[in-house]
Amino acid sequence: MDMKRDSVPWTKQRNEPCSTIHPTIRQHECIQAQIVVPKQTTEQDHSSNLASSSSHNTASIIPMLLVAFLLLTCLLSPALSLSIVSDSSHSLLANQTFHPGSELHKLKSVRGYLRKINKPAVKTIQSPDGDVIDCVLSHLQPAFDHPQLRGQKPLDPPERPKGHDTADTVAESLQLWTESGESCPEGTVPIRRTTEEDILRASSVGRYGRKPTRHVRRDSSGSGHEHAVLFVNGDQYYGAKASINVWAPRVTDQYEFSLTQIWVISGSFGNDLNTIEAGWQVSPELYGDNNPRFFTYWTTDAYQTTGCYNLLCSGFVQTNNKVAIGAAISPRSSYNGRQFDIGVMVWKDPKHGHWWLEFGSGLLVGYWPAFLFSHLRSHASMIQFGGEIVNSRSSGFHTSTQMGSGHFAEEGFGKASYFRNLQAVDWDNNLLPLTNLHLLADHPSCYDIKQVWNNAWGTHFFYGGPGKNVRCP
Repeated sequence: MDMKRDSVPWTKQRNEPCSTIHPTIRQHECIQAQIVVPKQTTEQDHSSNLASSSSHNTASIIPMLLVAFLLLTCLLSPALSLSIVSDSSHSLLANQTFHPGSELHKLKSVRGYLRKINKPAVKTIQSPDGDVIDCVLSHLQPAFDHPQLRGQKPLDPPERPKGHDTADTVAESLQLWTESGESCPEGTVPIRRTTEEDILRASSVGRYGRKPTRHVRRDSSGSGHEHAVLFVNGDQYYGAKASINVWAPRVTDQYEFSLTQIWVISGSFGNDLNTIEAGWQVSPELYGDNNPRFFTYWTTDAYQTTGCYNLLCSGFVQTNNKVAIGAAISPRSSYNGRQFDIGVMVWKDPKHGHWWLEFGSGLLVGYWPAFLFSHLRSHASMIQFGGEIVNSRSSGFHTSTQMGSGHFAEEGFGKASYFRNLQAVDWDNNLLPLTNLHLLADHPSCYDIKQVWNNAWGTHFFYGGPGKNVRCP
């Protein structure tokens, strides 16, 4: 995501058998013909051989030229007979100008990335939404490909912040893949399998799983990222917590997204920006559908070369066998109907300095090692809560991609999306209510935000909107 004003970042998940994951390139076996000329042994035949030698040599050149042509054809045929494993992969390339050399290189890169990111599974679970969840031994997860983590094992759980009630911790089902009752064994972590189609939707293999590189600005959303957020700054923060309403907003363009999250931020709004982000998002480009999914992100250089979504690079260390980062959340809220929210907390372990993530009712998901960061190695300077969308203006008008529920904040509970239980963690590992709150909406006629208070929830806020409308052309 990107970062905003004194506030924010501008932002913004399979181990199949090789025969399924990797494209097969048909290669032709060439059999070189041998020309055998009978050996003449008698003097009697010598003269006749001399007489016929001229015509014989001429005739022998023809099959030799034929052999050379066949050999050349065989050498070229692997590139010209490129076969892509899946129909969906083929359709992704069908609308592009086909350049055998470049496409072959791209597919080799895709296969190389899949071999690296999809780890061997001890168990595989099929999710109702089409995802495949691989149960991977904890010490084999992508994080341990990092040079500073190689050979290590996940850390034990840290001390929770004071004031955090863990008495009601339950292993609730919050994701579609768990609804069948299947689960990953102890000692493994569930990882959403990455497919060839996932990567081919990205602009390049190198940018897959990462936000677009862009200049981060505090004063506008010039990158096409628009926000409606509540934030606090001006102090040292060691974590944040909130309950986040879950919806399935409409995203109208494959290269747009809609997300709701917590940002933990440090550094300037230049190239040294550090962020940790967690919440839910709808991203057709990243996941291939419109399901709201639990996700994470991190960067230490304003989304340029470091960091990634979920477990798509070496960084975040997962310790939980019940939550798959990048998997679809279930259930979701409905307009004027049942409301559903998820708990998300990010905080800095006072003993080791790592940033830990909690999801749902007290489920520890894992941690970002302190060495990944520069400024966040110490503390955060800003906490932000709210929504973000990408407005690509592909039609020439403002996008109709929705934020939150797709309804404005003024509609209130049951209609507009909300954040509640807003808290921050201080230097002494205490969870405290937020003070000195600021609100920011880039384009309030498209997406807005409203802070409210009541006895049940204390300070909370509603946010979101439909995007394009009569006041947002």
